[in-house]
Amino acid sequence: MKPVVLLIGRLPNVIGDVAQKLDHLPIQWLGAHDPDEVRRQLDAEPNIACVIMGAGLDDAVRGALVGTIAARRPDICIHLKDRASGPDGLVPFVERIVQHEILDGLEFG
Repeated sequence: MKPVVLLIGRLPNVIGDVAQKLDHLPIQWLGAHDPDEVRRQLDAEPNIACVIMGAGLDDAVRGALVGTIAARRPDICIHLKDRASGPDGLVPFVERIVQHEILDGLEFG
């Protein structure tokens, strides 16, 4: 079974674009772009390994989502992308997190 990563971003197509660019990784990608969808994904998928949140969301929304995730799923690590690297920094950020936090600890074979 592939590890599950929940990507949270401001626009739905951003999430799809990231997953498409990183489809070479053995990850099952889930996406959410608003608080209701985040709650649905957290409740529906028990195997989420981590959450990665883009920088396009307003700080108040990001803070509220961190609270929601931590309350519903205290077992999940939450990674927030910096704003300084801009939109082009999202794919490399996600790839670094997934590679070092999830895949390096798995043994395939």
